[in-house]
Amino acid sequence: MTSHGPVDRKRLTEFETLLESCRSKPVYVSVFPSFDEFRKHMKVIAWETEVWLSEVPDHLIHFDGDKFLGPQAV
Repeated sequence: MTSHGPVDRKRLTEFETLLESCRSKPVYVSVFPSFDEFRKHMKVIAWETEVWLSEVPDHLIHFDGDKFLGPQAV
């Protein structure tokens, strides 16, 4: 599923409602061509989402939470 624009709080809530019956855990990613473009939107990016910049393709930016900071139960 795709949409246009950053994953802000409103969009995240809409996605969560739309995908509530999904058995897999969705990952929400905002994609920007550059850090300069990301900077224009960074204040509205929803917590617990990811950001990917095409100018730095080997990295994701995770907004808050401990999702990647410790051991995960499988």
